[in-house]
Amino acid sequence: MRMHREGKIFILAAVIDFFILTYIGLWYTSGFLQIFLILFATVYLFLILWFFRLPVRAIPENIEESVLAPADGTVVVIEKVIEKEYFNDERMQVSIFMSPLNVHVNYCPVSGEVIYNQYHPGKHLVAWKPKSSTENERMTTVIRNTKGEDILVRQIAGAVARRIANYTEPGYEINAGDEIGFIKFGSRVDVFLPLSANILVEIDQNITGKVDVLARLR
Repeated sequence: MRMHREGKIFILAAVIDFFILTYIGLWYTSGFLQIFLILFATVYLFLILWFFRLPVRAIPENIEESVLAPADGTVVVIEKVIEKEYFNDERMQVSIFMSPLNVHVNYCPVSGEVIYNQYHPGKHLVAWKPKSSTENERMTTVIRNTKGEDILVRQIAGAVARRIANYTEPGYEINAGDEIGFIKFGSRVDVFLPLSANILVEIDQNITGKVDVLARLR
């Protein structure tokens, strides 16, 4: 299993903690406390490795008109809204909630050019609340596809997440399925699409980033 680069420090710390706690458990404790320390160290290390895993995935074929899912998780919002940061008009919003057990890599949903990239400090409300989209710490990226249509992706930090990584800048040429960032420890990703887009997912559907198709552009 490959590990994501954002997890290097966390994985190193977890490995060190594992050996320290295991050593203490084996040499300085016994009985229930020994079992607890060794079990805790093992589970903690496993969860850190699981969180920062980087699966190998191939994008679907014939995706010229497709919008790929930018993240793993559960679809929690599909609705028409007024997007006020960039478009200032009505868009279809699709939101994906990422639990701490999901892969937390964020993928580019379409091929094109990054034309807007803006970080916003903010609160850390639980990520499934509607206000998190506009009040939480967040990063907004807009990609203009090869047909001139703008797709907005918003990475949102949740109650646990405290750091959003984004690897894009205006002017970048990017392909569908490329990494655009990573959110640490529970979060949400919003995608804003043209009203004409044909949405292919449903509320409460579990989706896989880079693999599942979120919508078709008409």
